[in-house]
Amino acid sequence: MCTETDEMGRGSVRLVRLAQQPSRVAEDVRAALASLGRGSTVVGGVALVGARPVDDRAVEAVVVMPKGVLIVIGVDLPDPALKLEAPLGGPWKADGWPLVHGDTSINPATDALSLSAACTHKIADVAPGAGPIGTIIAVGPYVETVDQPPSDLAGSVRVLYPTATTMLAATVSLATADRPRSVQQARELIAALAPDAPPMPEEMLLGEGFSAYSDEEPTIVRENPLVAIAPTVPVRHPGKAKRPAKPATPPAPPAKPVQPVQQSAAPVQPAAPVRQAPLPVAAAATAPPAAQASAPASAESAPKGPHQSKTVKWLPLAAIGLLIVLLVAAVTVASGGDDTASTQPPPPPTPATSSPPPSSSAVENIQFTSRASAADQKCASHAYGDVQASLQRTSCTTVKRASFASSIDGRAAAVTIAVVEFPDTALATAFKAAADTPGGGGILDLATETNQWQGDVPVFEGAAYQSSQDGNSVRLIQVVWVPGPSTPDDPGLVRGAKAALELPVNG
Repeated sequence: MCTETDEMGRGSVRLVRLAQQPSRVAEDVRAALASLGRGSTVVGGVALVGARPVDDRAVEAVVVMPKGVLIVIGVDLPDPALKLEAPLGGPWKADGWPLVHGDTSINPATDALSLSAACTHKIADVAPGAGPIGTIIAVGPYVETVDQPPSDLAGSVRVLYPTATTMLAATVSLATADRPRSVQQARELIAALAPDAPPMPEEMLLGEGFSAYSDEEPTIVRENPLVAIAPTVPVRHPGKAKRPAKPATPPAPPAKPVQPVQQSAAPVQPAAPVRQAPLPVAAAATAPPAAQASAPASAESAPKGPHQSKTVKWLPLAAIGLLIVLLVAAVTVASGGDDTASTQPPPPPTPATSSPPPSSSAVENIQFTSRASAADQKCASHAYGDVQASLQRTSCTTVKRASFASSIDGRAAAVTIAVVEFPDTALATAFKAAADTPGGGGILDLATETNQWQGDVPVFEGAAYQSSQDGNSVRLIQVVWVPGPSTPDDPGLVRGAKAALELPVNG
């Protein structure tokens, strides 16, 4: 098997030709892959053109990317088409005419989907944790617009005619791992899928966007916070402690006996043993009085004079007094805290919504909770159907998308909003006309793309639809029940869609 590597420049997809591709649309696939990375959006990776992952059946390409893997399979149509209706689980129609492929196939992509499933299992086996694995069904010889149901677009399969724009849109929506795979992981996956592929230097793979480090983070050993507590001073057992009451060795000075007046007049400084081994409050509060008295005595082994002995005798009494004061203070604080807690009103409840309710009093009972929001300039990448075709012909300046969970009349609903901004009002008006056409497509839901729905994932089929235009900005609204089914004329959904026209969308 001959191999050939196309140098496409730093950051663009690198083509490695392994064998002849099996379909007529293969040339368009190769041209579209070669164009990835040109322009303002850079997409890196290695495209194994003509790879045979399973059963010696060739596919158009297996694209190993930093954040995912794409399986590209070509499907030849009998004739060019302006509009192709391509549901994955139903019959296809080209310009309204049904397409029949074989006696048992539901549609022309049935065999391609079977091959895609086998390739997906192979990749998952040879590279566990390989990240998202998507499939692109490339149709040709030419199709102006491909219409997929929203439920299919929420999955991992895209049907498209391969152009630079459509391939880029599919790549952005399918290769969505949180972090790029490492150079070593890329090498292992490429070697498993295409053993005859030439070796690739680390510098080249780094230029394609792969990481120099493994995505396994080092384990961080966190210190137990209790270690930070100050150590307590060891205390001798009361039965083994020295009793300082009767010092044996120090005799009185021979020149002059010690008078009681001199003892009371002289300042008492017992601090030598106490300064060297102070007892913390916790130890003083829990240790028995005898142990507290023995700590100063055990801290110093030298004999003590009469003044020090009398001072040490008072230490147990002082510790007991301090313990009593601490206990009284603790009881007082506890009783005061209970009174305060009983008299303070409960804190106000946390609001259930993350966005302000609509200002209209007619919809004030509808609540909206934000699930996701984002903005970028890849308008066509987030669209499908005629809306995608319109955005491919006309550039937009920004697309802001937001997803909300809602409660309408006590029933859970999901709301998806897209705000598309154009350079001028005329372009916005033309886009709104295309979006308002029934069956003309729309904008993909952000939370569905990014897996940010909690619980059931909504299916925006049969959604209630609303749109509005403000100068050069067009807002599109879709609302469905969760779970469905939903109908476009459902009164509750229509009311929720009209209320969503007033929701703020922050990108």
